[in-house]
Amino acid sequence: MDFHFSEKEEQFRAEIREFVKENLPPDYYGHRFEEEGEDEDWEFAMSISRKLARKKWLTISWPEEFGGMDASQWERAVFREEVGYWGIPGTSMGISGTSWVGPSLMLFGTKAQQEQYLPLIAAGEPDGVWCTAYSEPDSGSDLASLQTRAEKTGDEYIINGQKVWTSCAHRARWCWLACRTDPQTPKKHQGLSLMIVDMKSPGITVRPLRTIYGAHIFNEIFFNDVRVPVENLVGTENNGWAHLMQALAFERGGSINYSGMLRRFLDELIVHARDTGLFQKPEVRQKLADLSVAIEGLKVLAYDSIWKMSKEIKVIYESSRDKAAADRLHDKVSRVGLDILGAYAQLDPLHKNSRWTKLKGTLEHLYWISPGLAIAAGTTNTQKNIAGQFGLQLPRAY
Repeated sequence: MDFHFSEKEEQFRAEIREFVKENLPPDYYGHRFEEEGEDEDWEFAMSISRKLARKKWLTISWPEEFGGMDASQWERAVFREEVGYWGIPGTSMGISGTSWVGPSLMLFGTKAQQEQYLPLIAAGEPDGVWCTAYSEPDSGSDLASLQTRAEKTGDEYIINGQKVWTSCAHRARWCWLACRTDPQTPKKHQGLSLMIVDMKSPGITVRPLRTIYGAHIFNEIFFNDVRVPVENLVGTENNGWAHLMQALAFERGGSINYSGMLRRFLDELIVHARDTGLFQKPEVRQKLADLSVAIEGLKVLAYDSIWKMSKEIKVIYESSRDKAAADRLHDKVSRVGLDILGAYAQLDPLHKNSRWTKLKGTLEHLYWISPGLAIAAGTTNTQKNIAGQFGLQLPRAY
């Protein structure tokens, strides 16, 4: 494996950093999911989306025919790494139009769906913002047990059910919905389908689910006789499980972004330790060095996956392996960071602009969202099971 970037790729990295310098405040820290909360943050994120779209960076890996840059795997890696490091907002078009809705529609969407939805995402338009509705009150890691029902009646599906922990539902125009179209199948992972639902449809109710520290990121969605045209079915009816697995593979492949984000947090934590004299303590230096090694390890795992894809080697378990590693590291970085910050770490992360808040509250924010990150796209244990079964050839643990 060769992880050296070419001159072209390093030039691209320099262009991204120039973009950051020109478009983000000098002391900007992009908190994970922060842009969905306050109106001001959302408007700023969407303004950045449009600027990225004009450069074709927003959908950098998409083919040019769909509004992308048709970038190589390594150019995409450079972009995602820099997005993570600088916290560039507005790169997902909700949760997540750019990362899995768009690529999934290219794989198994109809031509009409591609023509209708992909240009809106690629242009950074408000009507290109998505939410992803998988989890239900009784269906989390056991996603195949979901019960939201889509019953076909004539040229429509009538949807009833409830979704929970749906990020960006209060901002999104469209919903990427997993539902059950055949309740009579012998196995629960059969009879599922993917639907595109207009969030302006009658019968949809969105209620906020605030996090433990008060941020509005998550929502629950209620579907009461929501009518969806049959042409909004994505892929093949009752084959949704296979489509979901592909979409989830796209979702779990974000570890290069995480390694960049955590590296920035560590760099700023080192500056804080030097400025306050804490760096003189051997135990503090040891903790920082330990984090540096762990973050570098996560980056190498991500590079391994990217290298395999660049060589057209089939990637099966690697995204789950990388996601499990990232889950543990989010928690570790936040805990060690708060320990080093000491009493400053007890401040409310929503008050990031307080003169007493260090690093704009990034570590406090990471601490409170780490449990959610470890559940999103499948729990850490689920990812370990996948890596164990398909990577290490171990017996199934579930």
